[in-house]
Amino acid sequence: MPQQLPSIQEIRRSKRVRKGMYILPSLFTAGNIAAGYFAIAQTFQASITGDFSRFDWAAKAIGFAIFFDGLDGRIARMTNTTSEFGKQLDSLADVITSGVAPAFLAYAWGVRYTSPPFGNAEWQAKLIQLGAIVTFLFLTAGASRLARFNIQINPQPSNPGRPGRKYFVGMAIPAGAGVIASVVHLAGGEPIEQWWLSVVWVLLVFATGFLMVSTWRFYSPKDIDLKKQHPFTAFVLIAGLVAAIWFFSKPVLFFMAMTYMLYGVLSRLAYILRRPSQASGEQQLQEQPH
Repeated sequence: MPQQLPSIQEIRRSKRVRKGMYILPSLFTAGNIAAGYFAIAQTFQASITGDFSRFDWAAKAIGFAIFFDGLDGRIARMTNTTSEFGKQLDSLADVITSGVAPAFLAYAWGVRYTSPPFGNAEWQAKLIQLGAIVTFLFLTAGASRLARFNIQINPQPSNPGRPGRKYFVGMAIPAGAGVIASVVHLAGGEPIEQWWLSVVWVLLVFATGFLMVSTWRFYSPKDIDLKKQHPFTAFVLIAGLVAAIWFFSKPVLFFMAMTYMLYGVLSRLAYILRRPSQASGEQQLQEQPH
């Protein structure tokens, strides 16, 4: 029997469903933006009212924004609904939620309430100004990282890793935001008061910004293919991670953020230490008689 062609109503219904699928990733991007806006508002309220628990709420909101940011791209790839509009909207959302929100939080939480170094009020003012400059550089580095990612077709890290493995060139801006949010959450929102801790904090924020604009390689979660993994094993691991975050969110999230950041740093150091031995090995091969 000849195959029956779909009716006009079925074709129209299929087109409407297809158009609706394109909206789904954008809804998670909108949730990303909403979480970033909430984080900025909470940081502002904490600075005005002195209710430092709002700093913790801002850090949590940034964490949810990172979660939504990871979902929108994965859902778009799973449903084959990626679009140029979605990519640009996602980048603009990341500037807000992973750039402006953590930079504002890092400044308000990390340097505004610090004590005067050695009782010198002038030094305190300089430290606050330094914090403002460094957090601005963090924001600029994150925006530059996004711009570089958008224009590069096939970016290659300066220390290429294992063939076939996907890597980010420079630390992704959501990971940088995660470093700041995890530290604030670990402290429960209580701001830094010791001046020397503020100095350490400013150095950490600066280092995070540097890693974002570097060409060092950082592992990409896009390399994880749940379809190829054992469903039961993946389910147990994800359930265990969710339970650990639910009951021990402060140390677990801090450990995850710092481990990811240190992974890129240690990978770079390992590459630097391995390169001289590789160069000497190549030189010995060239010196051998043919």
